[in-house]
Amino acid sequence: MKAFHWILLYCAAPLLSDVQGTYHLMAGDPELMAAQSYAQTRNNGRPPLRTLNPAKTDSQCRSRSLDLVFIIDSSRSVRRGEFEKVKIFLANIVDTLEVGSDSTRVAVVNYASTVKTEFLLKDYFSKLDLKKAISRIEPLATGTMTGLAIKTAANEAFTEQSGARPRSRNISKVAIIVTDGRPQDQVEEVSAAARGKGIEIYAVGVDRADMRSLQLMASTPLEDHVFYVETYGVIEKLTSKFRETLCEVKVEVVEDPCKCEARLAFQKQTQAAIQQLAAKLADVTGRIERLENTVGRA
Repeated sequence: MKAFHWILLYCAAPLLSDVQGTYHLMAGDPELMAAQSYAQTRNNGRPPLRTLNPAKTDSQCRSRSLDLVFIIDSSRSVRRGEFEKVKIFLANIVDTLEVGSDSTRVAVVNYASTVKTEFLLKDYFSKLDLKKAISRIEPLATGTMTGLAIKTAANEAFTEQSGARPRSRNISKVAIIVTDGRPQDQVEEVSAAARGKGIEIYAVGVDRADMRSLQLMASTPLEDHVFYVETYGVIEKLTSKFRETLCEVKVEVVEDPCKCEARLAFQKQTQAAIQQLAAKLADVTGRIERLENTVGRA
């Protein structure tokens, strides 16, 4: 009978080894397992770092129809490399929109001590053309006449002659201001006048931007219309915020705060290990039954 016990242990040894390995796998550090699975899942599906490539489009949502005007500060304090990051930021927002003559139209007003309307709402109706136009924008280099820029946008860029839809169409009119300084002119009255014309204003401050001025420019509630980032190097992180603001229907989950993907991956891995153990258990059970029959006949 002792020989039978030794044979039984010999047959069961592979199963016990697998059970022990699976136990250490799940009991050792499940949080680490989940984190690794999550990282692998995200990295496998993560797109390459995005640059201002006009030929690349990447629609992230169905945007509501807009007449959208960017008002961008290109004064002396904005270095050329920083201005390029602003242009990438604009292009990334364009990428999230449905652009077209019957959907979202986009214009850009560039300002420093003077104001230059780079292109109008009626000029481009495709993402490719818009991003090519954005890539050609050059900084103006001096002064920060933010009030003059807002007035120009309200009185010129948002007119029907420039491509804005008539008020009867109920198309949202949105201005997004990006600045890193303190205005050298008055912004309160011109901003109020622009808002009075039905223009919703978002103010994005960078680095040295004056928070009080941003609040005077922006629509209410201020917590939804005033944004601040420490440097131009991280301005792209606001893209997802504007995607949420400008989208009607989102088609991509950008973040996974609950680590649901990691949990699913861990569950699948655990289920596979259990299935393997079950198959080996059935094999060992069969061997034991055959041994029992052999011993019984002996």
